[in-house]
Amino acid sequence: MTLTKPKSVSATASANTISGALSQAIHEHRLAPGTKLGEDELSDIYGVSRTIVRTALQSLAHQQIIEIKRNRGAYVAQPSLTEAHEVFEARELLEPRTARSAARHATPDDIALLNDHVTQEHAAMDAGDRGRALSLSGQFHIEIARIAQQQTIADIINVLIARSSLIIALYWRRENALCESQAHHALIKAIGDNDGVRAEELMQSHLVDLHSALNLNELPVVEQDLRSMLMGEKKR
Repeated sequence: MTLTKPKSVSATASANTISGALSQAIHEHRLAPGTKLGEDELSDIYGVSRTIVRTALQSLAHQQIIEIKRNRGAYVAQPSLTEAHEVFEARELLEPRTARSAARHATPDDIALLNDHVTQEHAAMDAGDRGRALSLSGQFHIEIARIAQQQTIADIINVLIARSSLIIALYWRRENALCESQAHHALIKAIGDNDGVRAEELMQSHLVDLHSALNLNELPVVEQDLRSMLMGEKKR
């Protein structure tokens, strides 16, 4: 499959721009868990100094999206089976109550934004862009946390969503559970109707379904051609 080329980054790009580009590539599954992120190669790919690359990698490590191993370099994080369970169990504890709170605070603009996310998500799936669909699905859950006006919990959920993306890249087995229209549309309706109890129940059911869609037996072979994964170039 041809990969989408990331946006051009100038030689004066900030570390935030680099970390954002790498984070997007990870969330869209163009960079697989376990992929080595060499400073020299990233510096060459993006046309920036190693100092900028190093700062960007440190930012991503703080977000637990990558791991920096002493004397070995940086790698896209590769959550274990135990971590996979823990992340989804944490989401199952936090997000249902957040959905209940979102139902109390949602405005018409918030509902319109959630509907737009679902529309884009399904368009990406129809186009075969599974990575973008996953990224949008995660953002949908982050937006619900924002609507709930619980910033501390929203920050935690943001980290859990990032970890979930890595877990799904490793252990996913049922694609249709990623983007089930009934789940997200029903959540939007409950939130728009200010039905907190229903929103909480639907979120709980949705997350349990996502958790059950993990295959906790097999790990994929990790592609190591960093330039190909980021730039969509064929191996030479």
